[in-house]
Amino acid sequence: MNSFQINKILGALLGTCLVLLVVHIAANALFTPPVAAKPGYEIAVKEETSGGAKTAAKPAEQPIEALLASASAEHGAEIAKQCAVCHNFQEGQGPKIGPDLYGVVGRKIASAPGFNYTAALKALTGTWTFDELNKWITDPRAMVPGTAMTFAGLSSEKQRADVIAYLDSLSKNPVPLPKSSAPPAATSASPPGGGTANSPAAAAPVEPKAPAPAAKE
Repeated sequence: MNSFQINKILGALLGTCLVLLVVHIAANALFTPPVAAKPGYEIAVKEETSGGAKTAAKPAEQPIEALLASASAEHGAEIAKQCAVCHNFQEGQGPKIGPDLYGVVGRKIASAPGFNYTAALKALTGTWTFDELNKWITDPRAMVPGTAMTFAGLSSEKQRADVIAYLDSLSKNPVPLPKSSAPPAATSASPPGGGTANSPAAAAPVEPKAPAPAAKE
């Protein structure tokens, strides 16, 4: 093999290497992903828009005074039957597991005779008002941490109002329940002359007719 043939073979190999190098560089330029500014993985997080739907807020409870205006003591008596296991409701029957509830509305807290109250209840001051009873019946242990009361409470504000109305009736002198403050229904004023706005009396006045000419003799 002479030198000319050797040069041709070497030239072919060199040309092939150059072509492969160009292809490799071009492939890297086309398909290599961009390098992140910071190392690590990028995690897409869905952003919440300020105008998006929000979780519905729990409706505010009505004041107990507003509920007592339409409360039913009869229905409250039915609900309070579950309390008869621990409490007496009639005058003079005394305490059971819990103090008697006759005359409880307006009574000083932790003052029923013959019952040994917990220190947590003895530490309270004031009287059993409608509002205090509402808090107590809602969740006794939340109102007075440390109480021995095991009653879980009534979540229905309507039922609590009915029970308080019943407890208020257990007295010789019940505390007056709040009255409904709903305004009376508006009535349409009658226009002058009587009748309603749509009645004939409310129509435009009729002009008097001219007197008929006197008959000639």
